[in-house]
Amino acid sequence: MTQSLRGGPSQLTIDGPHFRDRFGRAVLLRGVNLGGDSKVPFAPDGHTYLPSDFSDHRTVSFVGRPAPLAEIDSHLARISHWGFNCLRLLTTWEAVEHAGPGIYDQSYLDYYAEVCRRAGRFGLRVFVDFHQDAWSRMSGGDGAPGWTFEAAGLDFTRFASADAAHVMQSTYDHRVGGRQDDYPAMSWGGNYRMPANGIMWTLFFAGDDFAPGCRFNSTGIQGFLQDHYLGSMRAVAERLAHLDNVIGFDTLNEPGTGYVGRSLSEPMSRYRGQAWSPLDGLAVASGISRTVPILALGGRGFEGDRVMNAAGNSIWLPGRTDPFRDAGAWDIDSDGRAVAVRPNYFEQMSNRPVEMDRDYMVPFFKRVAETVRAVRKDWLIFAEVDPFGALRGEGFPDGLPERTVNASHWYDLSALVTKRFCTTRSVDILTGDIREGAAAIEDGYVEGLSRLRDIGDGLNGGAPTLIGECGIAYDMNDAEAYAQWNAGQRGSDVWSDQSDALNLMYNALDRLLLSSTQWNYTVSNRNDPMIGDGWNQEDLSIWSIDQATSLEDPDSGGRAISGFCRPYAKAIQGTPIRQTFDRVSGRFEIVFEADSAIDASTEIYVPASQYPSGYEIAVNGKTFESDQSVSSLMIPPRSGHVTVTIVRTSL
Repeated sequence: MTQSLRGGPSQLTIDGPHFRDRFGRAVLLRGVNLGGDSKVPFAPDGHTYLPSDFSDHRTVSFVGRPAPLAEIDSHLARISHWGFNCLRLLTTWEAVEHAGPGIYDQSYLDYYAEVCRRAGRFGLRVFVDFHQDAWSRMSGGDGAPGWTFEAAGLDFTRFASADAAHVMQSTYDHRVGGRQDDYPAMSWGGNYRMPANGIMWTLFFAGDDFAPGCRFNSTGIQGFLQDHYLGSMRAVAERLAHLDNVIGFDTLNEPGTGYVGRSLSEPMSRYRGQAWSPLDGLAVASGISRTVPILALGGRGFEGDRVMNAAGNSIWLPGRTDPFRDAGAWDIDSDGRAVAVRPNYFEQMSNRPVEMDRDYMVPFFKRVAETVRAVRKDWLIFAEVDPFGALRGEGFPDGLPERTVNASHWYDLSALVTKRFCTTRSVDILTGDIREGAAAIEDGYVEGLSRLRDIGDGLNGGAPTLIGECGIAYDMNDAEAYAQWNAGQRGSDVWSDQSDALNLMYNALDRLLLSSTQWNYTVSNRNDPMIGDGWNQEDLSIWSIDQATSLEDPDSGGRAISGFCRPYAKAIQGTPIRQTFDRVSGRFEIVFEADSAIDASTEIYVPASQYPSGYEIAVNGKTFESDQSVSSLMIPPRSGHVTVTIVRTSL
């Protein structure tokens, strides 16, 4: 199904599962997220390992994220040099509207637009990612401004003391550094199940239905929050409308679902960590202690429990009360205990079962599309739903805006959560499947990514799938790579585990002909378990200043380059059928059905780092001569079935 709407010279259209450029060529987007520390302010330094009470949340500045303008060109040049042709460029609602409702940071908007413009000079398409994790910095993540809590009636200064959120800035001691028991690695995700997130996500998506009495200045809280989120998105869109390399907007990174569709008394977690129920969260938010069980990794039994909010601190502001209790969902009995009055309160509306995606995500997606396309009608919409639902293969609901892309995320969750990887054995956290050997692990990756591709195939009768995030931790296996680097080792073996993992990931993406934007490139990254990407001890950046040892070498600063810098077809004169690359032998092959109506060359990226002594090319078995001094191999238009093969020249 072709959805035709031609844009500027760098704009893309959708043709079923394919992106197509203005010449009609199929385009594979192979990009990177820029950057991981764009989640936090540049001034004052907002890296999450530093203590903060967030009292300055209205006066912070994100100008300089992802990099100061004086430095940005060098990073964009490196990203382009590594063959990436696309950026998922982070911004946040807080970055745009931190000063207060309707007050936009004009300096930041100018800065962000300039970064987008410069990206175009380096041949990089951009789609805007309004990023969030766990709602906001004040609730253990990033995204929304601090005043959103105030509008909802919550006092974020009491979140930590009430166990309403797990906040690194409140629990981590930067004077000690390293790993600390009070802030376990990769623990931030548990915030989605904790009270601050449960309440805010429910209000944002479904406040009209489940908290009708919650209002701000006479406006229902759902409308107030969504209107301001979309207002910030429009403010960015208006700054970018003239840039043809900007191809669209992500709806909202990894949105939470709050309590919508959940029983008041059933645990929200299936896989790991604190198994909060909605009633637990609402009780704790109102100052009632609750004992919460803790799930073992993979959801295989419990490993104890924990008393939450033992001090009995309420997180509601003076004069504000829980709107869900006010609506009759739950109450406090004569003994001071929380009880479910209507156990299925969040599961039904108007005597029918609630469906998060159908009832709340589809209207939200439509509002996003209407907002940005009122500024520029040819922009694509990169849609995301609950990431765990997507990983389980749950598709998008009907009724999404036209020209919507499936932008779901995929990670090797076992490697991501445990920060361990080897090519001999892998355990799938979601299914419990054990994979022995690299080939089996790669097949597992293909199986998981296929579920996401199938979601795209069912979206609006067929849409492209772009894996919006995928990547690997660089501090995995007890930060072994950093120990080797600090000991003076500089060979590629330092990053062998990361390179192997990335190679398997990109092999799987190639086998499925999927576009992707790897997570991530962080300018401030350091080889320090305290710092990493500067946010909640994540460390997935393909670049670090600690690896930048040469101003002349464009690869300097790169990590595990051989794992992600590899040949691929950027633009194909027709329809791709198969793409493969063997990192050991250096053999690359792209097979496609050429469309003689397309008068444009097939473009293949060929990195010198994979072919240090040059390469030989064959097109349908016949030798093809090319200029190997440039990284772009151009194959003139053909007809029929075409096979292009590249092999390393022997030393």
